[in-house]
Amino acid sequence: MARAQFSAETSGGGAFVRQPNRFTGRVTADSTSPPGGGPDEQDRWPLEAGRYRLIWCRACPWAHRARIVRGLLGLDDAISLGTVDPIRDERGWAFALDPDGFDPVLGVSFLSEAYLATDAAYTGRVTVPALVDTLTGRVVTNDYPQLTLDLSTEWRSLHAPDAPDLYPVELRPEMDALMAEIHTDVNNGVYRCGFATSQEAYDEAFRALFARLDALSERLAGQRYLMGDTITEADVRLFTTLVRFDAAYHGHFKCNRQKLTEMPVLWAYARDLFQTPGFGETVDFDHIKRHYYGTHREINPSGIVPLGPDDSGWSTPHGRG
Repeated sequence: MARAQFSAETSGGGAFVRQPNRFTGRVTADSTSPPGGGPDEQDRWPLEAGRYRLIWCRACPWAHRARIVRGLLGLDDAISLGTVDPIRDERGWAFALDPDGFDPVLGVSFLSEAYLATDAAYTGRVTVPALVDTLTGRVVTNDYPQLTLDLSTEWRSLHAPDAPDLYPVELRPEMDALMAEIHTDVNNGVYRCGFATSQEAYDEAFRALFARLDALSERLAGQRYLMGDTITEADVRLFTTLVRFDAAYHGHFKCNRQKLTEMPVLWAYARDLFQTPGFGETVDFDHIKRHYYGTHREINPSGIVPLGPDDSGWSTPHGRG
């Protein structure tokens, strides 16, 4: 069996099993804590503009979705943004992009410092996105699926007047089921391919990935977005995987039945979103490639980062409305 990139998250059968999210606090409109207070008895932090800081990495799809949702909803002034370097070593995510290597608001050089300030016994992998309380330096949440849904619902009073409804009440049952399938087979599916350490685990993940992509392609052949005529959270979640597909997952993670550019419906759909304000300007292909190829040394021991693929096609007409 091949050596695992993350041995603590690899099953005996060679399958990648993603670690659970450690911090699951929530910022909510109905928190009983006073302004400036900590979490209430239900781990709900008070909703306050300017108090919390979203830490993300341009390379990470899970963090990228939070960055997109924050922008689409007009929460840029309500939630500050900290960006970590795409190269992650044994010390974890570093604020090496900031002057002197410190986040200017939190005053830390590694995100792990905020994790340990919240749980001194934490030994798991430090992940982004993380929503950090700037008053205490504690991590409120790294629960990426709930974080973006909360931005749409709990933060509604701070949305821009023209903010879209990314999580419509009437669509939630269907959306939740669809997003669960996308998570299992696509968002996490590419990692299950790339981090598999047995042929059997890889084969299973590969087949599930492309079966789901085929089903999504069929769905999108008859409508512009996953839920119809308007962009929702489901589109954000699928986009952040698709935009990394040819640059990282096709080669690095061996998701190579086809490139995205060889799947006509999904390629047009992804370009449509890329060219929508709030999406394309948040994509950094250099950071994406340097992170995946430069940090997964069990998969890419040389650390060589490919020069391709050509990303100029993302700006070509998509023909989807």
